[in-house]
Order: sequence, then C-alpha cells, then structure tokens
Amino acid sequence: MTAVATPLEGAAATVDAMRAAFGDSIGRTSQFAGQQVVSLAAERAHEILAWLQSDPEQRFDYLTDITAVEYRDAERPLEVVYQLRSLARRVDLRLKIALDPDGPLAVATVTDIWKGAEWLEREVWDMFGVTFRGHGDLRRILMWEGYSEGHPLRKSFPLRGHRSRAEQTRQALAANPEAHYSLEELSIADAYQELPADMRARLAARERGETP
Repeated sequence: MTAVATPLEGAAATVDAMRAAFGDSIGRTSQFAGQQVVSLAAERAHEILAWLQSDPEQRFDYLTDITAVEYRDAERPLEVVYQLRSLARRVDLRLKIALDPDGPLAVATVTDIWKGAEWLEREVWDMFGVTFRGHGDLRRILMWEGYSEGHPLRKSFPLRGHRSRAEQTRQALAANPEAHYSLEELSIADAYQELPADMRARLAARERGETP
C-alpha cells in the first residue's frame, strides 16, 4: 500500500520543484507553525506565483491571504507575504518577497492570477503603502478616500497618528466616503444624494436603459 504524503511533505516536494524550475530565485526556506515558508526573488516573484497556480503538479488555486510585515529592526526589509493553498492536494505554502525599505515598495499585482487578490492588495497598499503594479483599482479600502496621514501599519507611523485627536475627529466628520465607492460597493438608496453629480448622471442613464 502506497503511503499518502502529509501536507508538509507535499509542500517540501513543491519547494524542490520550485528550486528545479527557478534556481537561485528561490531563497531561504523554513518551517513555521507546520507550514513551509519560502523566500522569493522580487524580480521573478510574479512568474513563480503564476507557475504555482497553473502547473498541473502544483495547483495552488486558492489565494488565502496577502499581507505585509515590517520589522522593528530597521536593517530588515519589509516583506510582502502570500498565503496559498492547493485545495486538491491539501497543501499550504507561505511565500515572502523582501522589499528594500529605502527603495520603492512595489511588486507586480497577482490579480491576473487570482481574482481574489484585488481587495487584499488594496488593504496592503492602504495599511503599508506597498504599490501593486498593474492593479486596476489601487485605492484605500479601510481608511477613507482622501486620508492623508500615510499608512497606519508602518513602524514609522505615530501611535496616535500625525495629527491631533481634535483634527482627526474634524476630518473624519467632514469625510464623505460613500462618494468614492464604486457602484457595486455602494448602497444607492442610503447615499444617492451624496454622490458626485457625474455618478448620479450615470445612475439615471442606467435607469433609462442607456449605456452611461
């Protein structure tokens, strides 16, 4: 009877296949909390992630999460972290891309690989300031549109923010976040009158059966 590989053994086999396919672009590997963790060279990361999704032997078809980590040690790079799962193989894989904190914090979008990356990348941009090149709608998702204090999960961000509590409260009360939502995200009945004039015109055209 052939023994069935455990999830961790399956992840280790994936790492071996990655090294065979991409050589030195696969960096340090480790195991943490029962998962295989792999560092990727930033310049080939998109290619590697696409291969993990499309290769029939790998089939990492589920993007569980995208986040970022910035360490207190200023010498360590900020990392973008991808959590993948192969549903058919029941294998999890964590991949990290190190970015130079003194350079541009940017990586290629993976929305062309996993559609579910759209909002995840927006959250990382909002909280950490990482730009995802090629993302079709990279804007804030947790903080309101027009929020100008920076990216709240960066280590350089003050605990109480850059502005006084009174100024933060004033700006929050004056904000009109509904006006910046897409039609799909917005409850029209609750916020129609607060929409910009051009959006109200598009909605009226849609009601008339016209193409806005």
